[in-house]
Amino acid sequence: MIIDIQDIEKFCEILRKGNKTIALTNGTFDLVHAGHVRYLNEASKLADYLILGLNSDQSVKQYKSDKRPIVPQNERAEVIDSLKAVDYVVIFDETTADNLISKVKPDIYVKGGDYTEESLPETTTVKKYGGEIKFIKVVEGCSTTNIIQKILDIY
Repeated sequence: MIIDIQDIEKFCEILRKGNKTIALTNGTFDLVHAGHVRYLNEASKLADYLILGLNSDQSVKQYKSDKRPIVPQNERAEVIDSLKAVDYVVIFDETTADNLISKVKPDIYVKGGDYTEESLPETTTVKKYGGEIKFIKVVEGCSTTNIIQKILDIY
């Protein structure tokens, strides 16, 4: 289910009243590939619900480049929402997930193994709300940047 960012805080409060745990991850998910699917499947095992914060088109441009995203946010959200591992998708405009974290207050914040707590911009915010950070091993050979480069090399 795709939830509007204005509603996510109240929605998470309802989940918590049922003693449910919430995991949050986020990213651009510009071209969804097997690495993303494997990552999200692992993330979904960490809590009762997995919420995916999806960078908006605006934030992807700021974060990546003017040439990105390749796929518009509504289509990216639709694809992510169709994956069984993801319970809820919320689109956010910032380049970091700090504002989203303050609304969701996840029990577990999940990121790829290419990050560390020291390199993660959101570490302070996650800890402020009592969350735990978990890292999932990167799937070798599955990188959106590499896929885009391969396409560019062909053309």
